[in-house]
Amino acid sequence: MRLYGKIGINVWPKQYVMLEREELKRYSRQVILPELGMEGQQKLKAAKVLMIGAGGLGCPVLQYLAAAGVGTIGIVDDDVVDISNLHRQILYSTADIGKPKAKTAKQKLGLLNPFINIVAYQQRITNDNAAQLFKQYDLVIDGSDNFPTRYLVNDTCVALLKPLVFGSIFKFEGQVSVFNYQNGPNYRDVFPEPPPEDEVPNCSEIGVIGVLPGIIGTYMANEAIKVVCGIGETLSGRLLTIDALNNSTTVFKITAQQPTKSQLPVQEERPVGIVNDEIPIAVLNTWLTETPDSVYLVDVREDYEFEDHNIGGINISLYNLHDYISTFPTNKKLVFVCQTGKRSKMAVNIVKPHFKGEVFNLKEGIL
Repeated sequence: MRLYGKIGINVWPKQYVMLEREELKRYSRQVILPELGMEGQQKLKAAKVLMIGAGGLGCPVLQYLAAAGVGTIGIVDDDVVDISNLHRQILYSTADIGKPKAKTAKQKLGLLNPFINIVAYQQRITNDNAAQLFKQYDLVIDGSDNFPTRYLVNDTCVALLKPLVFGSIFKFEGQVSVFNYQNGPNYRDVFPEPPPEDEVPNCSEIGVIGVLPGIIGTYMANEAIKVVCGIGETLSGRLLTIDALNNSTTVFKITAQQPTKSQLPVQEERPVGIVNDEIPIAVLNTWLTETPDSVYLVDVREDYEFEDHNIGGINISLYNLHDYISTFPTNKKLVFVCQTGKRSKMAVNIVKPHFKGEVFNLKEGIL
């Protein structure tokens, strides 16, 4: 049996799939929840969910969805288990080093719950196979670790009208959201274009605390269950950020952007070097030297980072930024900076929909 219509909006077939006696025992602790109940459990069993990536985020998502009783789970991953994975990808063990992640995950999840169907795709998501894979599933979960895959997953979900649960991690920080759900915004409404490849760090270069994928992955699994069952409030239209180092959490509101060309405001010609609201350090130095009063510089790092080293301006943590948007002067060039240009780019995307002045990101950061 498959789903009909949109997930979680009460358009399911009246003849639900039946649960076996052992399944009722297995899921009894969540079936007794009035918000979920037997109907929710039947929706979970009927659901077909595709997991992109069986790594740090994929492991907790897969474990919890399998345990919850999601009927069909697809796993897409072309990688093999490496010893450096084991501090965070706790679905695997030392004995699994060198084995394909997708097939190994399928085997282990089958031991966790023999009542569900697990399909392993030992391949990478590409333009050639994405649409064909996604068509077979009702919900997609993105646990990938690179920008080309994230944009491909998002754009394919938009084209096929598939809801998408998204998560990402960076050192001690993580993000979770639900995209393309019930006419809600999609990933490009937060990050319109991918950054250049030479500006993108990865876990092997910058590191990641082992528990962070577990925290973020658990949130992702929770959002997937809510979407499938049509319960609670999802993170559609909101981006949840979590900093495991200082225990701060922030929820940013997301609004659908993507204006047509005719809706775009007419902009005056910009100096050479400014592309997609990003400025190189040379342009910023020129502004600060020649017209310092025309620049409003905001460092979006944490206070201890700002105190350790900065290039001036004021310090407002990215996670508190939304509270200060109304205080920014619209008659000055608002320039966000951070260590590498990643958080400041996020700051531009957060502020720009709510700000009438010019907003810029310092490319590559203060380093």
